[in-house]
Amino acid sequence: MEQTPAIKIKTDVDYIEESCRLVSDTIQCVGKNIKEGVSTLELDRIAEDFIRSHDAEPAFKGFGGDENLQPFPYTLCISVNEEVVHGMPGQRTLKNGDIVSIDCGVKKNGFYGDSAFTFPVGEISSEKQHLLDVTLESLNLGVAQAITGNTNYDIAKAVQQHVEKNGYSVVRELVGHGIGSSLHQEPSVPNFVPGLLHRNKFQKVKLKKGLTIAIEPMVNVGTFQVRVANDGWTIVTADRKPSAHFEHTIMVDDGKPVVLTYF
Repeated sequence: MEQTPAIKIKTDVDYIEESCRLVSDTIQCVGKNIKEGVSTLELDRIAEDFIRSHDAEPAFKGFGGDENLQPFPYTLCISVNEEVVHGMPGQRTLKNGDIVSIDCGVKKNGFYGDSAFTFPVGEISSEKQHLLDVTLESLNLGVAQAITGNTNYDIAKAVQQHVEKNGYSVVRELVGHGIGSSLHQEPSVPNFVPGLLHRNKFQKVKLKKGLTIAIEPMVNVGTFQVRVANDGWTIVTADRKPSAHFEHTIMVDDGKPVVLTYF
């Protein structure tokens, strides 16, 4: 007798993985259009069209805001050179030698994915290339620590040590996060080990199998201190030196984490 194939019931992780794949595909699509002369607003339009054509929603559009600040009005956070994160797309055109962070979030079937990649525009300086290399390396070292039984501080230590060994600094005010049915949820995933007086803000949490988190080093050439630009959203380095940002959404597992986004 012919057996009926078993029907696979989707789990939360399956839905998160689906959103993460779309995030990765969106960033790759945008990356193919990064070149001198393109405006950041045009890149944002490309991303929104791509996401909506796959029956999903841009997770950042309409996010946040209060009585003093409008909700974020764009699909992507696009941050150029000294902009760390949350850069707002606009008429600015990319120039040869820029570095540009594309941070993308997607909501599909009630679950979220989140990832970021910093691209070079044309030929960049050796200093900027080294910054990109070190930041991506620090992400991979942090991801490797996201295994059952470790803590979020193990991730933080791996990132911070590699960054500071190379003479750079990690941003303190913004950190990684849990992700799933909400874009941002517990636990916090800092890129530095908090001092004893600051551990209430970023509490030490043991990582359990199946936990999904976004790990996202934000690395500055100079000081780790940052400022908020006049638009209320864009975060810039206090000394206006370059910054890079890479991010993966991963699932904690035994022995080796599962990367749900990919570059």
